[in-house]
Amino acid sequence: MSKSLPTPLEGVFRRVPGVRWRQQAERHLRVELSEAENLPALLALLKGEAGYRHLSAISCVDWPDADEFELVYHLDSYTTQVLISAHIRLPAAPGRYVSVSGLYRPAGFFERDIHEMFGVQFEGALDLRPFILTEWGGPPPMRKSFDTEGYVRDHYQWVDYGPEWLAELEKRGGGIVE
Repeated sequence: MSKSLPTPLEGVFRRVPGVRWRQQAERHLRVELSEAENLPALLALLKGEAGYRHLSAISCVDWPDADEFELVYHLDSYTTQVLISAHIRLPAAPGRYVSVSGLYRPAGFFERDIHEMFGVQFEGALDLRPFILTEWGGPPPMRKSFDTEGYVRDHYQWVDYGPEWLAELEKRGGGIVE
C-alpha cells in the first residue's frame, strides 16, 4: 500500500490546520480533522484545487459514551481516483453543525436525513423537514439511546394478525405454524 499522497492533496492538507490522514486502502484515505470548524475550508479546497467534485454521502455515527456525533463526508475525485472520507466529531448537545449544501448540492439530502434520524441541526440548510418519518412524533430513531421495543410498547397496541387466507394456508400445512 502506497503511503504517498496524490500531488494536489499534499498542498490542500498542508493549508488546513489539524488534518491527519492515513491510507485505508490503495485508493481510500481517511482524513480526520481535530477542529470540526475547519471542514468547510477543507471541502472547498478539495473541490476547487484537487478535483473532488463528487460528494457521494454524508454519514453519521452516534457515540453516546463520548456524548458526540461523528460526521463522515465521503468525497470522490475522477482525477486522483482516490476516495476521501473526512471525519469530524461534534458534541451531541447541542448537536449543531454548518450546512455544506452551498458547496455540494447533494449535501442537502444527506443533511436532511441525518437531521431526521439523529437530530443533528445543520445551520443554513435549505430544508430539514421530515421526508421519511412524516408522521413521526418520537425522538430521533437512529440514536443508540432510542429504545425501539419500549417505544413500540408505549405507543402501539398489539393486534393479532389472522387473516382468513392465512388460516386456510395453515390448514393445508403451510404458512406460520407454531
